[in-house]
Amino acid sequence: MNIIVCIKQVPDTTEVKIDPKTGTLIREGIPVIINPDDKAGIEAAIALKEIYGGQVTVLSMGPPQAESALKEAYAMGADKVFLLTDRAFAGSDTYATSLALAYAIKSDKLKISKNEIKESQICFDLIICGRQAIDGDTAQVGPQIAEHLGLPQISYVTEIEKQDKYLIVKKVFEDEYQKIRIKMPCLLTVLKEMNQPRYMTISRIFDICQKPNIESHKINTVETISIKDIGLEPERTGLNASPTKVKKTMTKGAKSAGKVHECDARESAKLIVDKLKEKFII
Repeated sequence: MNIIVCIKQVPDTTEVKIDPKTGTLIREGIPVIINPDDKAGIEAAIALKEIYGGQVTVLSMGPPQAESALKEAYAMGADKVFLLTDRAFAGSDTYATSLALAYAIKSDKLKISKNEIKESQICFDLIICGRQAIDGDTAQVGPQIAEHLGLPQISYVTEIEKQDKYLIVKKVFEDEYQKIRIKMPCLLTVLKEMNQPRYMTISRIFDICQKPNIESHKINTVETISIKDIGLEPERTGLNASPTKVKKTMTKGAKSAGKVHECDARESAKLIVDKLKEKFII
C-alpha cells in the first residue's frame, strides 16, 4: 500500500494568543507537537505498511519550523517526508489549506515513482488525516482534501483492515459504530484513540540528523515544496483567498462559583427540575 499521511504541527498548550489584526495564531515562543489525531494516523499508516508492504509518505503544510514534526514522523518509520511551505500560504483557512494540500498530493513531487507512474495515474492507495487539529477543532481539512481530489471518504475511523482493493473500517459515533467497506483510493480521518503511536527509533533519529547520502540515493531528510512546485496560483491561497476570516477574538469569561445543596432525594429532584426550567432547558 502506498499511503500519504497529512499532519499538522500544533501548539502544545491551550494558552494560545491571537493576532488582533489578522485573527491568526501567534506561534512564537510556544512549544509545539504533532497534532494527536495526526500522530495516530502516522502509526496507522506504518502498521498497514508492515502488514501489506508499500510506502508511507508524510506531508505537512506550515512554516519552516514544522520541519521538526516531519523529522519525528521519519524517525517513527515514515519513508519520505515533505514540508509544503511558502509565504503565500500565510493565513490560509481550512479551504485554502486543503486546496494547497490537494495540489501537493497530485503533484509530481509526491509521486511514488516518476519512472513507473504516468502523469494521469493516481500514485497512492490511501490518504490518512487526523480527525481535527487541537488548535482549530474544525475537522474540515481532511474531508475538503477528499472533495478537491474527488475521492470517497470516511471520517472518525478507529480501525482499518485491507481486503483486496477495498478497506474495511470502523467508524465510531457517540453511541454506536459502523463497519464500512470503501474502495481505494480513498481518504480516511482517524481518531487518536485508535492506537498508541510508537516511539522514534535511535537509528532513524541518527539518519534524519545526518546529511543525505546522495551516492546511495537514501532519502533521510525533509524535502521542502513551494507553491511553484505544486502549480497553484498564489491568488488562490493565503489569507486573501480564504472564504472564512476571524472577525473578532475574545477571552472566555470565568464561570461563577457553584453552590452546594444538601437535601434529600425528593428535594434534590425538585431543585434540578426548577433549575432546568429557569434556564429554559425544559
